[in-house]
Amino acid sequence: MEISELIQKQRTYFLSGYTKDVNFRKAALIRFRESIKRNEQEIINVLAADFKKPPFESVATEISIVLKELNLAIKNLYKWNKPKRVKPSLLNFPSSDAIMYEPYGSTLIIAPWNYPFQLAVGPMIGAIAAGNTVVLKPSELTPKTSGLLAKIISDVFDENHVTTVLGGKETSTRLLAERWDYIFFTGSVPVGKIVYKAAAKNLTPITLELGGKSPCVIDETAKIQLTAKRIVWGKFVNAGQTCIAPDYILVHSSIKDAFLTALDIEITKALGADPKVSPDFARIINEKNFERLNNMLSDSVIFKGGQTDKNDLYIAPTVLTDVSLSDTVMQEEIFGPVLPVLTYDTKEEIKKIIVSYEKPLSAYVFSQKRSFKNWFNETFSYGGGVINDTLVHFLNDRLPFGGVGHSGIGSYHGKKSFFTFSHEKSVAKRGTWLDIPIRYAPYKGKIGLLKNFMKWL
Repeated sequence: MEISELIQKQRTYFLSGYTKDVNFRKAALIRFRESIKRNEQEIINVLAADFKKPPFESVATEISIVLKELNLAIKNLYKWNKPKRVKPSLLNFPSSDAIMYEPYGSTLIIAPWNYPFQLAVGPMIGAIAAGNTVVLKPSELTPKTSGLLAKIISDVFDENHVTTVLGGKETSTRLLAERWDYIFFTGSVPVGKIVYKAAAKNLTPITLELGGKSPCVIDETAKIQLTAKRIVWGKFVNAGQTCIAPDYILVHSSIKDAFLTALDIEITKALGADPKVSPDFARIINEKNFERLNNMLSDSVIFKGGQTDKNDLYIAPTVLTDVSLSDTVMQEEIFGPVLPVLTYDTKEEIKKIIVSYEKPLSAYVFSQKRSFKNWFNETFSYGGGVINDTLVHFLNDRLPFGGVGHSGIGSYHGKKSFFTFSHEKSVAKRGTWLDIPIRYAPYKGKIGLLKNFMKWL
């Protein structure tokens, strides 16, 4: 089926009113949840086939998060969809006012490869819960996962309601050439700009989940071993291919050596003396990304790791020291298992480095000093972050997840996903038993009355 024909069929389906029925939406989400549960082992298998993702990480960072989102939406859908009463204005007296939540219509979701199941299905849940139709474009870089996802969706949904379009860059280009009622994109900043430009042609509302160089600052009061342990997990899960992974470390110079020693210990404890044979370490997604990451190792001092195997798309968990801002590794988001460690002595040095980059998607600070933590959060703008840990803000569905500036536009997760894919329609219901005449022409002699009336509002 041609893309334009598919979109037209989904528009017709939406206009039929089926998806506006909350019972219909809930039933669809329940079927989806049960299908995911039935296919859990197959999901684990395809993620391993695409880039050797460890089963534990597949369950922890993909399947469990999706099921949690589904359970939340199914449980709360009626409450979320209920019109919200707001206090009326005296200017409209007598009236009763409310915000109603209505679906946008035809939505396009373009998903990335790094968490190819979770980052595809997560936004879908919000779009379906809000009553939209969905066209999902999963990543071509994870063909096994994308293929299984397409099969699950075709088994659960009428294609006029939710469907998958497989393909590469050309397919995305064709999809973006169409007119949509909402676009949700997760991926890189350069591609995000292309998507934003395409959306602007039709004034299409959009959510962009992008990335950036997320800093991790460690002051001299931090608990060094625990800090290293939590950073090793946050940085090297999914082989570092996580948009909110710590991109670089800024550690106080007085604890640099102790911190590096702790990193060495924790990497070995987690992944063994040779991470290549560890069942708990994923691979780089493709040769292009392997070469990009390999180039980052060329002009910095390797403290730990650095081993590579192009045939296996393997890059060892690598820690770099004596890093300068001019090094290759500091020129773009790393998005891999390479961790540069820089030092600082003053807050001014921290600020100079962080503000030299665009606003990041995430930021992390490790400290036992309240004044330092407060200074950090008040000084820097970032999408979201954690104090004394990494990544875990993503796990709380009560915290909206999204970027700011070049790291993204809009947010989602949990309840927020429903509202991201809903238009808030404001409705004022006027009474007819009273009609104050001051607003009607002729206006002669009414300005004084109007000014006095406005004082009471």
